[in-house]
Amino acid sequence: MLSEINNVFARRESNVRSYCRSFPVVFDKAEGSHIWDESGQQYIDFFAGAGALNYGHNNPEMRDKLIEYLTLSSISHSLDLHTAAKQSFLELFESSVLRPRQLPHKVMFSGPTGTNAVESALKIARVATGRQRIAAFTNGFHGMTLGALAATGNSYNRAGAGCNLPDVDRYPFDGYLGKDVNTVDLIARLIDDPSSGYDAPAAFLLETIQAEGGVNAASSEWLQSLAKLAKRVGALIIVDDIQVGCGRTGDFFSFEMADIQPDLVCLSKSISGYGLPMALVLINPEIDALQPGQHNGTFRGNNLAFVTASHALSYWQDNAFSTAIKQRTEQTTTALDGIVAMSGGEFKRRGRGMIQGLVCPSADIANAISETAFRHGLIIETCGAYGEVVKLLPALNIPSDVLAQGLSILKDCSLANTTIGQAITG
Repeated sequence: MLSEINNVFARRESNVRSYCRSFPVVFDKAEGSHIWDESGQQYIDFFAGAGALNYGHNNPEMRDKLIEYLTLSSISHSLDLHTAAKQSFLELFESSVLRPRQLPHKVMFSGPTGTNAVESALKIARVATGRQRIAAFTNGFHGMTLGALAATGNSYNRAGAGCNLPDVDRYPFDGYLGKDVNTVDLIARLIDDPSSGYDAPAAFLLETIQAEGGVNAASSEWLQSLAKLAKRVGALIIVDDIQVGCGRTGDFFSFEMADIQPDLVCLSKSISGYGLPMALVLINPEIDALQPGQHNGTFRGNNLAFVTASHALSYWQDNAFSTAIKQRTEQTTTALDGIVAMSGGEFKRRGRGMIQGLVCPSADIANAISETAFRHGLIIETCGAYGEVVKLLPALNIPSDVLAQGLSILKDCSLANTTIGQAITG
């Protein structure tokens, strides 16, 4: 483990660093679902770059395509100029993703981060509707730049802005007020009441599964109800699919199971397939409202990311990859349900597809599980309003035996931190 004394990270890297505090070693090599530190210690990765590595570390096919592209002196940086790499990506995205799902959406390349995609979507929604306010949800997370941060629920993150974060109304997410309360009915009541103080927004901004917020999954019925309400009051639907899109739930988009068609969709993280910076916004052509240059960015033309992203789309040209994700989902769900049962109900399971969470009695227990797992060769993070959820985010193509090994480590570390486990070991 790294000592805080006399290492260059402690001397020179800003206090804002975070993930490295949970996993205090120097990592040196990665392949597939494994990562190694500089001493040669191997870890199973259930973190996957916070969802940026859905296809694993250094995916060999993508790496080969990237190396070939680089050796040909092909264009790396191009602003928003037309390039062969961008053309290939757009054609494949159209044929593999948009057309099969009957999505008419245009593609906007924002700056290459998820938060910039969200900023872009918010600007489009406001310009297209002529309204200023955005409806966001409890426990939502949308990024760390000011507009996206205003829509983020977490008070610790918002405190880092150092200024007011205006023009957002926050509503209760599905399940926030209990299983028996349809919060869309409450939202409709507030918007319809001329004396409530809530006006119809430009857009509802949401994650279908709140990843950082605690792996809270909205039901299909709730999403459908919200889409109907948005249409009735003239508001748009923005789905932030940055962490839970690109196959994380089994389908390419997380909203497919609800059979809704958002007006705007934000993608980043795993859209490049290889962990390279890339982000985009899908826009219903009827609201493609920004004029040339009204949203700009030097690094919108990351052609290296277009190359790997194009290969990633090959996974979605038939149903085999999606079927394999569903098989790994079943394996994960079965294992987590087993942990819940063996814990005597101290834990609960949340989530859908290959983003699932083990809800712990406290943040202390969740942190203890993560720390113990790391010592036993498993990288896994925590999330939730209080940090009380252990979040599973392995690569979508993780081999079943490696997945089983990681789940076994998680089981042992989780049960050791239950009342039952402590009684046995004590």
